[in-house]
Amino acid sequence: MDTKTDNELDSELSLMTPKRYKVLLLNDDYTSMDFVIDILMNVFHKNYQQAEVIMLEIHRTERGLCGVYSYEIAETKVMQVHKLAREQGFPLKAVMEEE
Repeated sequence: MDTKTDNELDSELSLMTPKRYKVLLLNDDYTSMDFVIDILMNVFHKNYQQAEVIMLEIHRTERGLCGVYSYEIAETKVMQVHKLAREQGFPLKAVMEEE
């Protein structure tokens, strides 16, 4: 017989952590390194040194991790990257993957 009360069950359910999503930038042959650094600093709030490291990782490995967020925030960051890239004429792509 299960002796847990309704309150205990509710507590267990409410403690489940939401899924987290990685936001990654993908390498392309057209987007400038300076623009990628600007995106990392302005959208993902990285300092210059962090942005440079991530930009070089993207260049070397075809993709780089920008941050891990809740679904809604990750989705917003991806949309921001695409909007800013389009405005500047770059094909830069961001994707999100479940952590």
